[in-house]
Amino acid sequence: MNEQSGAIPGEARFDNRYARLPPPFHSPAQPTPVAQPALIALNRPLAYRLGLDPDALATPEGTDMLAGNRPMPGTEPVAMAYAGHQFGHWVPRLGDGRALLLGEIIDSTGRRRDLHLKGSGPTPYSRGGDGRSSIGPVIREYLASEAMHALGVPTTRALAAISSGESVIRQSPEPGGLLLRVAGSHVRIGSFEYIASHDNPELVRRLADHVISVCDADLAGQPDRYLHWLSRVIDRTARMVAQWMHLGFIHGVMNTDNMSILGETIDYGPFGWMDHYDPNTVYSSIDRRGRYAYRNQPTIAQWNLARLAECLLPLIDPDTTKAVELASEQLEQFTACFESRYHTGLCKKIGLDSQHEGNLELAFDLLTRMSEQRADMTLTFRRLADLGSRDASSDGPVRSLFDDPASFDAWVGDWRQRLRGEGRDEATRQADMHRVNPAIVLRNHLAQEAVDAAVDHLDFKPMQQLMDALSRPHDPRPEDQRYMQPPQPHERVLDTFCGT
Repeated sequence: MNEQSGAIPGEARFDNRYARLPPPFHSPAQPTPVAQPALIALNRPLAYRLGLDPDALATPEGTDMLAGNRPMPGTEPVAMAYAGHQFGHWVPRLGDGRALLLGEIIDSTGRRRDLHLKGSGPTPYSRGGDGRSSIGPVIREYLASEAMHALGVPTTRALAAISSGESVIRQSPEPGGLLLRVAGSHVRIGSFEYIASHDNPELVRRLADHVISVCDADLAGQPDRYLHWLSRVIDRTARMVAQWMHLGFIHGVMNTDNMSILGETIDYGPFGWMDHYDPNTVYSSIDRRGRYAYRNQPTIAQWNLARLAECLLPLIDPDTTKAVELASEQLEQFTACFESRYHTGLCKKIGLDSQHEGNLELAFDLLTRMSEQRADMTLTFRRLADLGSRDASSDGPVRSLFDDPASFDAWVGDWRQRLRGEGRDEATRQADMHRVNPAIVLRNHLAQEAVDAAVDHLDFKPMQQLMDALSRPHDPRPEDQRYMQPPQPHERVLDTFCGT
């Protein structure tokens, strides 16, 4: 295959601005070759959008490039440096310990996208680790990121999942894997914390100007760009977390090094979608105090944003007192931004207008009853969309989700009265509710089935079938019924694990 012809990258154009930054921001590194890379999954539509040739990527030579065994023309791999607050505790040096930023590609729309390879081998930030990944976390992140994309939530994307042909040692030997993921940027709040810890405001300015130039170019050169940029990061993060809450998604490890400055969901580790609605749900096996429980996600997001604001203070104003006042004003807007989007979306989930008095309270009342009666988060809202505003004869599928169906009965009458009062066309209202209430999400037991098949038997068919269903979360087919069901008691997955 002629690399000079561009057959593998196709029309891809690389512009690796992050690699042009000085050494404190990253360390040059190369992927460590793996024994026998084999393609598990290739995201062909995403490849086309990136200007890559999916047919060429699916060849053995292309798979070698995806796995890092051969350089893709135009890439300049670096391990990104960052720090972070992990479960509230400061860790001064983290960085890409098992991943590399291969390069920055300009996609078919002119948008810049990072190519980031996880499981690529040790880097200067590996802290004694092997830099590799088990195939299980590769499968989970591929499924999760593409499921979130299909649900309309800002997220990193998965371009390819690859088996390495090698074993990695975790609790026991497991087959290894690699994930090539895509994001608007892999710069995190922890990236700013790391650079700010050097006590050199000009380095912080360099990083801020970099991310503004590639992500918010309209702000470049403006006198108050850092404050305006902080406001945008706050708004993007509030939007993202509101969407998590609407779907019952729990990130699981919202450390500052796992929070993107683009408001994209990043670093899928101990994540999960709730089955029965419980605001205290925690899936991370190490989050014993519930810091990152479902209900705490908005508060933690604001706390993380405050850490970013602290890094930007010298850039916002030379007078520290004034800088703190200005940054605090922006941070105070997080609650309003989040609540506006969360409340509006919550009312849409029950088919009502959030501007009408009493509708939000009715939505919260439903959540309370769902929690008390252990009603399934996804199915309650989805099945509610199927009900009419007058006829109660079809209530059975929703009632059955409640331990005491009378609790639903006591609520649904008020809901129907409000629907009739708003006077919307019934078919339009139901269609709108179906659009915001998915039938299929990546439930933990479904992800575990796919992971177990891959780890135990190198069987990727369950992953591929599940991915097909997840790609149409609002429009399920008859054959997707099993993916819509909550787990049986013996199938429930209560703990998920971080990292690779």
